[in-house]
Amino acid sequence: MESCIIKSPLGFAKITGDKDGIVSVIVLNSNEKVTDIIPIELEDCVIQLNQYFDGTRKQFNLNLNPSGTDFQKKVWKQLEQIQYGKTCSYLDLSKQLGDVKAIRAVANANGKNPLWIIVPCHRVIGSDGSLTGYAGGLHRKQWLLEHESPYKQQSLF
Repeated sequence: MESCIIKSPLGFAKITGDKDGIVSVIVLNSNEKVTDIIPIELEDCVIQLNQYFDGTRKQFNLNLNPSGTDFQKKVWKQLEQIQYGKTCSYLDLSKQLGDVKAIRAVANANGKNPLWIIVPCHRVIGSDGSLTGYAGGLHRKQWLLEHESPYKQQSLF
């Protein structure tokens, strides 16, 4: 298993994977040393994440290989269907998966998503439009949603 550390606008991120695909991308809450030489198995992921942050990539094209239960993988697969710049609620996601009563299980699986940004769990919000829990921190979720928004707010100061 290979890994590397990259710097993003939201802090340092650790990417892990091998020839079978990307296993995880996690945001770190500490300063880390950026990896000097990116393992070949992770190069495409690093390039695509940098393109995303530069605003030139809206969809990822990577071989993913996360570990999780069948239910978690089903939820993560559904998350990949949420379009760039769009959001959906946990309730909507539960309905799309065919069981409105599974909303808590869906939210739990969403929170265990090991592929930060690539599987866009940040695009799931509360039914009332609120920014609800996010493993990377609500400030990051807000930044990601603003980054993807077609309506850019200009700063007056």
